[in-house]
Amino acid sequence: MATSQLTASSMTVSVRNLASFEGLRPSSIVKFSSFGSLKPGSLTQRSFKGLVVKAATVVAPKYTSIKPLGDRVLVKIKETEEKTEGGILLPTTAQSKPQGGEVVAIGEGKTIGKTKLECSVKTGAQVIYSKYAGTELEFNGSNHLILKEDDIVGILETDDIKDLKPLNDRVFIKVAEAEEKTAGGLLLTESSKEKPSIGTVIAVGPGTLDEEGSRKPLSVAPGNTVLYSKYAGNDFKGNDGTSYIALRSSDVMAVLS
Repeated sequence: MATSQLTASSMTVSVRNLASFEGLRPSSIVKFSSFGSLKPGSLTQRSFKGLVVKAATVVAPKYTSIKPLGDRVLVKIKETEEKTEGGILLPTTAQSKPQGGEVVAIGEGKTIGKTKLECSVKTGAQVIYSKYAGTELEFNGSNHLILKEDDIVGILETDDIKDLKPLNDRVFIKVAEAEEKTAGGLLLTESSKEKPSIGTVIAVGPGTLDEEGSRKPLSVAPGNTVLYSKYAGNDFKGNDGTSYIALRSSDVMAVLS
């Protein structure tokens, strides 16, 4: 049975009584740790501010393998970075949730029309996936994610996101730097800088699939400067601090020139 754990002991409550936890089923159980002694009625919505919910389905040890079906893929999640590049130990709350891992099993693929299509990723590939995709599993002592192939953003063969190879209809963009000044010449603080929605296309996927299973090339190409939807896609930082975003081609609104 899936359990949902919060990074915060010795207390278990039904999610049915916690209406503020979105995305958890009424039958789920939430475990709390390191709250110390609690008085009845002392838990409020404010008590949970800043806590992180980690939900995973635990696969019992008697099961020794997982075979994904259809176009699903099983990924062994990359371990969370516990230190900064400078060696500073990060607290749990500051550790970013991994969005990458190694493909350890794939399904047989999918059929579109009369065309049978195999998965475009292979076992052993290092991939980056959408932030909230799939179902998390605890299997053989490691965290895994089972997700649809379409939720995989791209293949990453190095340790720097700038080398991402997008899949399907994904577009990988280097984000333009935010404006430092207003039109009147006033310097902007970091908090007041508007999030850019313009960038340069670095790489594109092979395209979408039509009703017959054939690839339809994307309408943007590497080198294009594009305007994209403000809240779309997945944001990344390169090793040198450069900002990137990976999004679907449908979220690209225009080519600028």
